[in-house]
Amino acid sequence: MIKKLLFLVLIVSMASCGSSRKAASGQVKNSNSYKYDPVPEASRVADYALGFQGTRYKYGGTNKRGMDCSGLIYTSFMQEDIELPRVSREMAKEGYKIHTNQVNVGDLLFFKTNKRKRSINHVGLVVEIIPGKVSFIHSTTSRGVIVSSLNEKYWNSAYVMARRLF
Repeated sequence: MIKKLLFLVLIVSMASCGSSRKAASGQVKNSNSYKYDPVPEASRVADYALGFQGTRYKYGGTNKRGMDCSGLIYTSFMQEDIELPRVSREMAKEGYKIHTNQVNVGDLLFFKTNKRKRSINHVGLVVEIIPGKVSFIHSTTSRGVIVSSLNEKYWNSAYVMARRLF
């Protein structure tokens, strides 16, 4: 736990002052990574998900007319014939857990955004890794499908774990 906190503090201290609004407006055009090249399937899943930027939020949605967070992930992985559970807390049981400093494009990030409930209720897909910053695509109730940074205070405090499927 202490290692995780120290790593997250390091990431925050190295990060620039960019906001998710810039990324959501199209700065992240396709997946990228500085650590190592992701497997081709992971890049294709991330690139497909990025095509949904700007889609409005719709509970249970899985298409351009509206999408929720797990719907975005479910639909994107289906493009590679990888079937996942439809709900984020069940998705969090798939693949294998990895440390935050090991994430790459195509990995899943899981969050607890409801302080009253103690279960995972949100998921995002890593689409870009640059030194000091992990960007992920997800669908929010307020802004629809956007790209955010794990450096943002809200997402950093709600972050639970990362998992790899590839």
